[in-house]
Amino acid sequence: MKKLRIGIVGLGYIGTAKHLAGLSAHRDRAEVVAFCDLEIGKAEAAKETYGNPGAYVSTDYRQLLADDSIDVIHVCTWNVTHREITVAALEAGKHVMCEKPMAVTGEDARAMRDAAVKAGKKLSVGFQYRFRDDAEFMRKCADEGRFGEIYAARAHAVRRRGVPTWGVFTDKEKQGGGPLIDLGGHSIDLALWLMGNYDVESVTGVVNYKLGDKPEGNMVAPWDPETYDVEDSAFGFVRFKNGASLFVEAAWALNIRESREGAVTLFGTEGGCDSTQDGDRYLVTLNNVQGGELTTTTPGMPANYYGPGQKATSVVEYMAAKEANVWLDAILNDGEPMVTADQACVVTEILDAIYTSAQTGKPVYFD
Repeated sequence: MKKLRIGIVGLGYIGTAKHLAGLSAHRDRAEVVAFCDLEIGKAEAAKETYGNPGAYVSTDYRQLLADDSIDVIHVCTWNVTHREITVAALEAGKHVMCEKPMAVTGEDARAMRDAAVKAGKKLSVGFQYRFRDDAEFMRKCADEGRFGEIYAARAHAVRRRGVPTWGVFTDKEKQGGGPLIDLGGHSIDLALWLMGNYDVESVTGVVNYKLGDKPEGNMVAPWDPETYDVEDSAFGFVRFKNGASLFVEAAWALNIRESREGAVTLFGTEGGCDSTQDGDRYLVTLNNVQGGELTTTTPGMPANYYGPGQKATSVVEYMAAKEANVWLDAILNDGEPMVTADQACVVTEILDAIYTSAQTGKPVYFD
């Protein structure tokens, strides 16, 4: 079997703890041969841990694109650079895994999707939450018809006080937005995937800038209000062409009792379900009627996550290894990625529409 040669651009936390950790679980099928970051020290450190003997480092992603021996590029850079680097990589004949969000605007996402089609290359986006055990369980229940027609859902991505104080998360110029584009995309993707990817009719949104100057109580450390120029919360309402609906809530800072992120609630004609976080695992609650009585059940979910060789690992590494496995298979066996470019494009279009609707005060209608 051919071993894919991979280059990675962007070596912050996600690039290393997720992408490189996930790929390292599949060294029999892939090797990371090039490491690129604006900070050469980060590239050198990543190469020492994850590189093969002939791997090299660079501060210019164009060097990787010019390397004909590289088959795949992973893009883990600032959100606003995703389109530029991804399109260039596709045009250079590389398959691309782009970290979420796909892009900062629907126009950018569509350009990336179209570039992949034109180049005849694979393009996927890092929505790894689909690979959590609870998400896979809910999808199986939906496929089995246990919920009947899913006509409404909620996408939860809220923290009480959980503003990231590292990287460029609070810099709108580099990220394109705050918690909506950061956390919200994951939950929107989960909801769309579980509902069956209905066609969107319209999106209405509200974006709030209320708590950016109130850094006390943050879970990591107080953020600097002077460098905080993104929203602290956002809410959206998505109406689908079949009449179904999706409520979206995303926040880094919200005066609520408990945080709830990467979670989905589904409402169907035969039953419903919701997912909640319990430490390092997510639990699913099924709600329906049995024997004429209302019933609520919580199936057992694994208390620990296991990687290759049944070695206990973190939930991030667990999802990353599963994501990498499916991604590599799609390339080597010419299959469809788990997260398609079309699906990721719709998520970005919804995010973009929530921001646009909030700014204009009007719904955004889809074709």
